[in-house]
Amino acid sequence: MSYIAGFVAAVPAANKEAYRRHVAKAAAVLREFGTTRMVEGWGDDVPGGNITDFRGAVKAKPDEVITFSWHEYADKAAADSAYQTMMSDPRMADIGASMPFDGKRMIIGGFTPFIDLNTTGKTGYIDGSLVPVPAANKQAYLAVATKQAAVIKEHGATRVVEAWGDDVPDGEVTDYRGAVKATGDEVVVYAWVEWPSKQVRDEAWKKVIADPRMYADTMPYDNQRRVHGGFAPILDA
Repeated sequence: MSYIAGFVAAVPAANKEAYRRHVAKAAAVLREFGTTRMVEGWGDDVPGGNITDFRGAVKAKPDEVITFSWHEYADKAAADSAYQTMMSDPRMADIGASMPFDGKRMIIGGFTPFIDLNTTGKTGYIDGSLVPVPAANKQAYLAVATKQAAVIKEHGATRVVEAWGDDVPDGEVTDYRGAVKATGDEVVVYAWVEWPSKQVRDEAWKKVIADPRMYADTMPYDNQRRVHGGFAPILDA
């Protein structure tokens, strides 16, 4: 079973190139530690929400852009080993000391994928989501999300991933539970859809939204607190 380390951050718009260089430098080191893929998405279509949204999730300032990114590992043991190595490697300490954004507001967590409909290849566009799901509704969510993922893939997505919160710590400033206003019995799902391009994504969503199969089941979670947005990849290593 693969494993995901998921991240959401707020980066000053003026620091985009500095951020791209920063994550590219980190990716070169993380490959040595067992990271099999590292993707960084730069906020492109990130709407505000009435209850929750990505900007609120990381307390973004007016001049900041949201990033949605993840690292993939063969399994949780590989991810844990990579983290331990990372903490003791002086190169990562140097990289961490020169972050072009406020790391205290980054939200971090570990997730176990339970849906992964995948076509190989680099991504051209990403839809990212955070979903609060009652722990008791895990199987019901899996059933609904599996059906919907197949529809989304049918309409042009290259990959659909849904990952169940496994190691999602509370933070002093921001965290995943706060991002979706999770209640005590809820687990955060980290999910994304990959597309060949933004144009394909925009056209596909019109078809997905019009597809009656997307509405065949009752949602086993509070959809009003789902956080979502579109991101342009700036790194796919």
